[in-house]
Amino acid sequence: MLSLEDILVVSIEQAVAAPFCSNRLAHAGARVIKVERADGDFARGYDDVVDGESAYFVWLNQGKQSLVADIKNAADAALLHRILARADVFIQNLAPGAAARAGFASDALRRRYPRLVCCDISGYGDNGEYAEMKAYDLLVQCESGVASITGTPDAPGRIGVSACDINCGQQAYAAILEALIARESSGEGATIKVSLFDSMAEWMAVPLLHYDYGGKVQPRVGINHATISPYGAYACGDGETVVIAIQNEREWRNFCRELLGDEALADDAQLCNNRQRVAHRARVDSLVGEAFAAAPRASIIERLRRAGIAYGRLNDVAGLSAHPQLRRVGVTTPGGEASVVAVAALRDTAREVARRVPALGEHSESIRREFK
Repeated sequence: MLSLEDILVVSIEQAVAAPFCSNRLAHAGARVIKVERADGDFARGYDDVVDGESAYFVWLNQGKQSLVADIKNAADAALLHRILARADVFIQNLAPGAAARAGFASDALRRRYPRLVCCDISGYGDNGEYAEMKAYDLLVQCESGVASITGTPDAPGRIGVSACDINCGQQAYAAILEALIARESSGEGATIKVSLFDSMAEWMAVPLLHYDYGGKVQPRVGINHATISPYGAYACGDGETVVIAIQNEREWRNFCRELLGDEALADDAQLCNNRQRVAHRARVDSLVGEAFAAAPRASIIERLRRAGIAYGRLNDVAGLSAHPQLRRVGVTTPGGEASVVAVAALRDTAREVARRVPALGEHSESIRREFK
């Protein structure tokens, strides 16, 4: 049996954050009824790269049922209330205030259905001057300061995936699971509020603490770590790149001996601990760069292994596609069979189930019959 096999989820969702959350619930066995407008979740139209289907939609909507309904229509609203009367979880990430105006505010739903776990996903939360603002991933990366510490010294940059949406969806998923566990003993549901901004602000805890308590703004350092050195990418003699990570002074001493060829560097006043190495980053990078440039990557990697130093290759997407550790699963889409990356968590007691990505309104008729 899957963990959430007896759980019914209703999600009025679009784009990424809420679909990510409900997708995780579906993977755990929950029945997820995805409520879409007549023209569908707009993520369906982001692209058509997967046999005519959107990559985003295929990724985030496996195992769900698609119900086309207009929440502003009285008959459709009544249908949704009949479903919610039997549901365990309600999720929505509509524009600010839209769910409440249609009669689906979480506080009202909780009064009507006390066991229901309601989760509202928004850009900036319900209060404050930003509450009514629309919010999308790149906008929140900028507003939260994430973009300011991402990129090269010359310019800020966007994290290359929808980090705000994914983080927020994961936070919502965890909170819903906590609420379902608590309901087992209390019999009461819960109201959960998760915003993209709060989710990313939490991720910014370390740079914020450095600023609030140290008065320092974390610099942009490209493929390097801003507060640990050496921890970053270096070119080898054959033009290939290797990324290394030194996490403690024992590793640094091994690195000096095996890679830099001079163990005495570990006791140098400018290099003897991480704080000093960060302060003298240019010197560290020069030493490492010179040593790595003297040999091809395969040789450098062998010496890193011998020294017990963590390393990685600077892959591109093609490298990921061919990576020996990449796990894929097959899914059925309206356009055919597709292979997608597998969910990260493995559990030995969970069985694999077939995953289908629904066509728009594919389950409307059967759901309407079921919940007459």
